[in-house]
Amino acid sequence: MRKKTFAAAALLAAASLTLTACGSGDDSGSPVSVVSEEAGSDKAATVLDKPFEKPDLVLTDTSGKKYDLREQTKGRPTLIYFGYTHCPDVCPLTMNNIAVAKKQLTKAQQDELRIVFVTTDPDRDTPKALGKWLKGIDSQVVGLTGDFATIQAGARTLGISIEAPHKDKNGKIVSTHGTQVVAFSPKTDGGYVLYGEDATVDDYTKDLPKLITGANP
Repeated sequence: MRKKTFAAAALLAAASLTLTACGSGDDSGSPVSVVSEEAGSDKAATVLDKPFEKPDLVLTDTSGKKYDLREQTKGRPTLIYFGYTHCPDVCPLTMNNIAVAKKQLTKAQQDELRIVFVTTDPDRDTPKALGKWLKGIDSQVVGLTGDFATIQAGARTLGISIEAPHKDKNGKIVSTHGTQVVAFSPKTDGGYVLYGEDATVDDYTKDLPKLITGANP
């Protein structure tokens, strides 16, 4: 993948990356506006000229307690991903890639990092269901659920589009959502790096130590 740097004026449009209906094989979107590309770069990271503000989300964690995203992750390197537990492909792959890469960090680095998974299918992803699913990936990942409209609005502030779960032609419930991971700096709490669904374990393994310090990957 190429490293892309976006001009601030086109930030929201450019960050609205591909929507994926997990398991359906549908590709319902594409990058809207790429302002400039650094040719020849093999980095998976998209570094933003103007970082996103962290969403003002207050949701429910896997223990059933209120979780204020800004308050709980303030000053911490944080990765945020929107997806759902019934997703058969991109969601578990993305989360497992991050979890495997995280294991390469020192214990101190692992304890510093916050990985947040926000469901796009809150009706089925109860705190208990989220907790069970995440336990099989990384028990330290913060799983959040709550009101769909609240989650959708929070994702939109990051240029991530999500649609209410619906049944496909086979009667299977799918959730269509943007697949990027947003990394927030511990220095500014701004979301300054994006990763698409093609980011690999190696990409995260290389970049996490830098993201933890707030440096560019």
